[in-house]
Amino acid sequence: MADLEARQVSKRFGGVRALDGVDFSADAGDVHALLGENGAGKSTFIKVLTGAVAPDAGEVSLFGEALQPGSPREAARAGVAAVFQELSLVPDLTVAENIWFRRERLTPLRTVWGRALIRDSTRLFGRLDFPPIDPRREVRGLSVAQRQLVEIAKAVAADPKVLVLDEATSALAPSEVRWLLGLARRLAEQGMIVIYISHRLAEAKEVADRITVFRNGQMVASEAASEATEDDIVSMMLGRRLERLYPDKGHTVRDTVALRVRRLELGHRLRGIDLDLHEGEVLGVGGLQGQGQLELFLALFGVLRARGRIEVDGVPVRIGSPRQALNAGIGLALVPEDRQNQGLLLPKSVRENVTLAVARRFARFGVLDLAQERALVADAIRQLNIVLANAEQPVGSLSGGNQQKVVIAKLLLTEARILLLYDLTRGVDVGTKGEIFRLMRTLAEDGYAILFFSTDMQELLHVADRVAVISDGKVSGLLAGAEITEDAILRAAIAHGEAAA
Repeated sequence: MADLEARQVSKRFGGVRALDGVDFSADAGDVHALLGENGAGKSTFIKVLTGAVAPDAGEVSLFGEALQPGSPREAARAGVAAVFQELSLVPDLTVAENIWFRRERLTPLRTVWGRALIRDSTRLFGRLDFPPIDPRREVRGLSVAQRQLVEIAKAVAADPKVLVLDEATSALAPSEVRWLLGLARRLAEQGMIVIYISHRLAEAKEVADRITVFRNGQMVASEAASEATEDDIVSMMLGRRLERLYPDKGHTVRDTVALRVRRLELGHRLRGIDLDLHEGEVLGVGGLQGQGQLELFLALFGVLRARGRIEVDGVPVRIGSPRQALNAGIGLALVPEDRQNQGLLLPKSVRENVTLAVARRFARFGVLDLAQERALVADAIRQLNIVLANAEQPVGSLSGGNQQKVVIAKLLLTEARILLLYDLTRGVDVGTKGEIFRLMRTLAEDGYAILFFSTDMQELLHVADRVAVISDGKVSGLLAGAEITEDAILRAAIAHGEAAA
């Protein structure tokens, strides 16, 4: 009998069978990768393990003891901790307060002992060789990547027997990914069961001892990671061969410059950015994370006010707000870093989210033309192959990949011709990634100009026509064609930093 064992676990939500007789096992000392497309049942299974969802049938045991179904508190007491893709931190609390939430040390007067929280956090960070984050900082002031790191520290601080990492690297920089993969191995070597969920197959193969694949709510394969190729894993996930993840870059980029940026400055975060983005081009933005990439996108969209010169189709423009970017004929649009907090209204319907930025288009004298709105939304759903029951379904009930497609649909309805796509495929399964890359290439062939940032280096290598490397708020390298390699991107990022030092 395995240390962690699930037997014939099933769960239905309405007419949808999320889990269908799933068997799963893992042993202490192993990193076990759990893979599958969005909607394959991984998240539901993890919620069963953590007590967030009670199964309709089946049972789960940990070291021979049955886990009480549907009880997060009991699952935590038994030693199950999880880091989910959608974060659970309290923004108004500090890093230390979040890490030790409900496990705080108290003074004799039963108040929280603040200095002990800081001391315990500092010791924890040292033990984990944690990336530098001040434990006294409020979480609301952290980037998405930093929040992800704090969520990991919070889970490990509970000293669990089972640690679930659900897309934990999706927002992390390459150096932070290396840190987390190393941490997962160290924790497993110390006797922990680590369940690793990721759409980045290379990471899963590198860190895992064993790989289990879910498809359509069922466990379809489980084998040693060393014996499975990436092509084999994709085939098991999809139930078919994926002919090509990355489409050819075959078309010719046009000479016309759609967006020209000169000397864009924003304090110490942007220090004189120069860029030309052509019609029909996918211009990748690379470099170590946190070097000004996000600020560049937000400045171009008017969320941050930067100094410098911006031209659209050769005409100088001033972009002081997102409304100006969308409504003043400027032609910029943004897929945000954190789609759930910045890109979507989760309780609202898919229809309302898709048309949120262009609602005026369907209004006459303050009254929406619902028939016209629904027709456009239906077209967008077909074009992007959004999987849903109907357009009135709350967007928060969709899988992560389909939520991202809703963000893209909303973007395309603005009729912008310059698209800012920031980490578009974060947390998206391999099948949906292929669809998004093909859509990007089709848009480029139609003359759209696309600025594309990704934390996944392979996406920049295979999708971008050119890559602008950002370091210390400046463009430290501009690569094209055969020059676009992982080594060249890292060299450009690091060399500039060494020169600045």
